Amino acid sequence: MLRRTVTQAVGVGQAGRTDPDTLMRAGTVRGVSSATTIRVGVFGATGRMGTTACAAVAADPALALVAAVDPGGARQTVAGVTVAAEPDAMATAGVEVAVDFTVLDAARANLAWCADHGVHAVVGTTGFAEADVDALRGAFTRSNCLIAPNFAIGAVLMMRFAEMAAPFFETAEIIELHHDAKVDAPSGTAMMTAGRMAAASSEWAPDPTTREVVGGARGGSGPGGIHIHSVRLRGLVAHQEVLLGTAGQSLTIRHDSYDRFSFMPGVLLAVKRVADHPGVTVGLDTYLGL
Repeated sequence: MLRRTVTQAVGVGQAGRTDPDTLMRAGTVRGVSSATTIRVGVFGATGRMGTTACAAVAADPALALVAAVDPGGARQTVAGVTVAAEPDAMATAGVEVAVDFTVLDAARANLAWCADHGVHAVVGTTGFAEADVDALRGAFTRSNCLIAPNFAIGAVLMMRFAEMAAPFFETAEIIELHHDAKVDAPSGTAMMTAGRMAAASSEWAPDPTTREVVGGARGGSGPGGIHIHSVRLRGLVAHQEVLLGTAGQSLTIRHDSYDRFSFMPGVLLAVKRVADHPGVTVGLDTYLGL
């Protein structure tokens, strides 16, 4: 059922290629319905992810794109909506769910606005510290918030598979690869993956390296001492490999997002379900029943 859900939501054309037009027409996640149209606003509406999210929301018959906010793109038109500079446009439009694809400092302010105005939030911005999440848990008392480092269904499954495999291996490393415009490293997906693996197993072998010929060659040490390596390269979108090793064998778990449409089924699902998940949720897993 999940496979059918994802395939139909993404819109896979001939030879398995993602068809953006099909995605925009379909715009829904099978099994998720709404009795009334949900009024949606998008923060960061003129960015790469924001523009894609606006188009996906506008094409979904269960959703209505009623506001778009981006200080750097004010007065532009995205998916038929004129972009505003300030979040008050969300209140004027009667937004029920706000989607945030911005940068960390802007997202903090946007989420504070959502909490103050009782607007649900679906957040794809990464880089939040535990202190940020704790503060949001205290702030979101009138509405709900989902923070997901990755909305691709395959990436969510990759993290779950890595968590399941962790207790059976003594060594592991994570390589995350992204486009050359991504400003934070490691990615939120990599940090969440390492955190979940570390929580699943505390028995990790120590790093045998005693001398780095080039500083930083072993990457950064994440949760549980799991090393994380970040690659920034033109031509990429979002990719991650989890490498696990034990005596005589290794396991590689990899996920690739080749275009930003891969995130939209997860975003649409989150918009439709955030009202049913009280407080602050981190990760899309709960929404998928994982």
